[in-house]
Amino acid sequence: MSRTPRQIGEEVWKSRIEKVNAELVTLTYGSVVAQLCKDFGNDYALVNDQLDKMGYNIGIRLIEDFLARSGTDRCRSFKDTAEVVSKVGFKIFLNITPTVGNWSSDNKQFTLTLDENPLADFVELPDDGKASSELWYSNILCGVLRGALEMVQLQVETAFTSDVLRGNETTEIKVSLIRVIEDEIPVGDD
Repeated sequence: MSRTPRQIGEEVWKSRIEKVNAELVTLTYGSVVAQLCKDFGNDYALVNDQLDKMGYNIGIRLIEDFLARSGTDRCRSFKDTAEVVSKVGFKIFLNITPTVGNWSSDNKQFTLTLDENPLADFVELPDDGKASSELWYSNILCGVLRGALEMVQLQVETAFTSDVLRGNETTEIKVSLIRVIEDEIPVGDD
């Protein structure tokens, strides 16, 4: 009998991983974001880009750990991938299960709605008139998704579309499939 992504995520979370104190992660991440804001003189576009790059680098390394721990089979479609990302990936690493929805008609775009965001606990954006409209505080998650999915041959674009820290009702990440990366043999290697 085949296990569902939700069952896999719950099983791995309960039994196979060492846990890190969530408050420690939240505070450490907050310090990183605060330092980036300081380093870039509150140029939030640059901070967002840097968080995305950091996340991308994390994602390309995290996928190996994810595949080793989860034991999931190869996804057959982008919809399957979305379910595994939501119910297994987010569960294993953040102990949350975002809702997958808002599929485009061609099934190449969806949103992840985070009912809770452990990275944003205890956070208030700077009250400088710009942060609440320019800073995507948890943008590292977009980079992680991009990096991890690229390592399984899916080139995607990711972006926050809303965030409760900015006064929106929900926190949502849009994920768009750009292309499936084909295996290529380097020139001269036969």
